[in-house]
Amino acid sequence: MALLKFPVIQLEKSVVFGPNLKPFMLPPRIDTRFLVKPPVIQAKANARIESPKIRNRRMRRKFTGTPTRPRLSVFCSDKQLYAMLVDDQNKKCLFYGSTLQKSIRDNPPCTTVEAARRVGEELIKVCVDLDINEISTYDRNGFARGERIQAFETAIACHGFLPR
Repeated sequence: MALLKFPVIQLEKSVVFGPNLKPFMLPPRIDTRFLVKPPVIQAKANARIESPKIRNRRMRRKFTGTPTRPRLSVFCSDKQLYAMLVDDQNKKCLFYGSTLQKSIRDNPPCTTVEAARRVGEELIKVCVDLDINEISTYDRNGFARGERIQAFETAIACHGFLPR
């Protein structure tokens, strides 16, 4: 290891320090400009993963329902399915059906998948009664196509109500 060479400063006799001063060595001066840490820039966590609720809010800005072409909104919980025909201009719900309704569930008793298909059939009957031939938007609220949603969609797609 190489010896560090420090500058030697020799002071002559001084009134303040006294007559017998020995030479002493100063450590090198360290430049503090280079010791400052650079700022760390970090990205937000999970920047590429988007919440289904946020995506649904953005989509609802683009699509609105009218009395002749309502928006079909479907919510699927862990065990049940809920469907609504919505007229966004007048802020009215034209149809509401779920797999919990006794009229759909009771005669004859069935599973939730079968009840979801029956909700789709009830939706078709209401659309015929209200003279609705087309649905403006099919809004799944970001939910994946599970068994209940697929059963609901097949009942509606048979009559051509799903938009392409």
